[in-house]
Amino acid sequence: MTAVAFGILCLLLVGPVPEWLSRAQWPMRAPRAAMTLWQAIAVAAILSAFSAGLAIAANLLRPGPDGTPTTSVPAEIERLGWPLWLLSVSALAATLLVGARLAVTTIRVGVRTRARRAAHRQLVDLIATIDDPVVGDGHPLRARYVRRLAVDKPLAYCLPGRQRRVVVTDGAVERLTDDELRAVLAHERAHLRARHDLVLEAFIALQAAFPRFVRSESALGSVELLAEALADDQAVRTTSPTTLARALVAVSDSAAPAGALAAGGSTTVTRITRLAAPNSTRVAIAAYSAAAALLVVPTLAVAIPWLVELSRLLGG
Repeated sequence: MTAVAFGILCLLLVGPVPEWLSRAQWPMRAPRAAMTLWQAIAVAAILSAFSAGLAIAANLLRPGPDGTPTTSVPAEIERLGWPLWLLSVSALAATLLVGARLAVTTIRVGVRTRARRAAHRQLVDLIATIDDPVVGDGHPLRARYVRRLAVDKPLAYCLPGRQRRVVVTDGAVERLTDDELRAVLAHERAHLRARHDLVLEAFIALQAAFPRFVRSESALGSVELLAEALADDQAVRTTSPTTLARALVAVSDSAAPAGALAAGGSTTVTRITRLAAPNSTRVAIAAYSAAAALLVVPTLAVAIPWLVELSRLLGG
């Protein structure tokens, strides 16, 4: 029953729950708390999957009637019967397969993303404008990691990592006022400081690890939108909602290359709309509470039975 409960919880956390949350409107009123909830859902789904596997493994290794551990396949089949044994082994194999896919996919996504990012960074450093005599020392473009490209289209994006870069084009600089440019650069710096790229990589890996027929396709898009909302909030603290809104409209057509995070994009209208409404403390508290429950309940459900059994063995 423990394995069944954890299996059902895992399926709910990778399918219906993310699908429901991605359609809700309240996350934009508390983006930081909503991001925490999304991460709690992801962690709880992984914990539930492995908890189901541990419960099944414990069932296969449970001692027989004579009290000795069942260490051979024939003995397990004799104790459980063919149908239950096959079901248990299949479920355990599926759990191990998901775990292996998650590990391999995480490594593959990380390596591929960093390779693309490094190649693009080298290209940017090669063709970027070195100095602009019109720009004074106090201008935001003077930051050592900011690169300006001679491109007419207004683009602004960042390349996270140890050798971080914020890239803006001539089109963006010409279209934006100094305050709007500061807002865009503050938005990109927020991405770099918070390492939103790592959160997105984790969700990409999690989405690829679970079978398509059970996972939600909306989770990654929702997390990307929340990351942009969090960066917008940081930019508003530097400038103002009106300034940031004008800047977002100016660079709304900017698309981030692979491995980068752009200030503009298809979610610009949604993000500008939320700037007019303050974040809700009540919604944030509810989201944080739900995140804590998702992490604590599965952990205790796994830990308590093992601790009770250990206590019984030590007491005996």
